[in-house]
Amino acid sequence: MRVGVTLGHVINAEAYDRGFAQLSSHTVGPLLERAHAARLLDVGCGTGVVTAAALALGAEVTAVDADPDMVELAARRHPYATIRQAALPDLPFEDGEFDAVAGNFVINHVPDTAAALSELHRVLRPGGQIALTWWKADEMTATNVFTEAIEAAGVPYEPPPRPFTANDTPARFTALLTTAGFEEPAVETLRWRHQVDLRSWWTDIVQAAGPRFAMISGQPPEVVERIEAHYTSLASPYAHEGFPVCAYLAHATRGPG
Repeated sequence: MRVGVTLGHVINAEAYDRGFAQLSSHTVGPLLERAHAARLLDVGCGTGVVTAAALALGAEVTAVDADPDMVELAARRHPYATIRQAALPDLPFEDGEFDAVAGNFVINHVPDTAAALSELHRVLRPGGQIALTWWKADEMTATNVFTEAIEAAGVPYEPPPRPFTANDTPARFTALLTTAGFEEPAVETLRWRHQVDLRSWWTDIVQAAGPRFAMISGQPPEVVERIEAHYTSLASPYAHEGFPVCAYLAHATRGPG
């Protein structure tokens, strides 16, 4: 099993696919309702949950991700899509190349939100649709339970900075879309319950070793056991109905200019 490196963090693409990708798949349907077209760019494709759904709808899909192992896994699973390694805000495409752009939980990871939106505006044709999702951080129980478990275990922990925090409200984000040249921007709120086996969720999130939780597996075994015990206690109330989760879905149209 290979791993990739993104922003200085080792990511296990297959564990990510079993865990985080399943969590993010809940928003794929609404996302593509807002940005389904003949030529679709799936930006920040990860292991390809949006790509798979768009292909099933008959779209011609080009997908990009910054992580080489995500790209490899997505390309292996979706041979009828064009999969390339690339990252915002520098995309290797011509102006107006796509009819629609979909980004499922990528805009919250880019270092410069305004620059990323300007680049997505550039590669989208006039009249084309864009749809982007991001997490509502204070209602992300499915992952916040890990942060709470680390803290409860008494382990020193400083979460990585979130540059997107300054832009993560609907009002701020729609203002950025307007500044980037998009028209009729709007933001919807999506809520659901993520039902998952709690033991599998622990294993997949820890093994994925993304930027927020890579530190868990790096602890001594007794510390990992202590964190897991707190996770189990904190997660147990959600065993039957699932973790409550909330995300935002922004959509807009590129103007004629």
